[in-house]
Amino acid sequence: MAVPKRRHSHTRGKKRRTGWKLKTYQPNVCSHCGGPRLPHHICPSCGYYKGEEIIAPREQ
Repeated sequence: MAVPKRRHSHTRGKKRRTGWKLKTYQPNVCSHCGGPRLPHHICPSCGYYKGEEIIAPREQ
């Protein structure tokens, strides 16, 4: 089994882990009500997705 001959420095380990952080997604605009919604998700305010009503909107 392959074993590293010397240890990696802290900086080299941190360089390897630079892509681990989570991405934040910008909300899209709902085509039905104009409210913010996440990409590929049902609009939480009106319940529409791609022009079709998927769920009934929540009463507030």
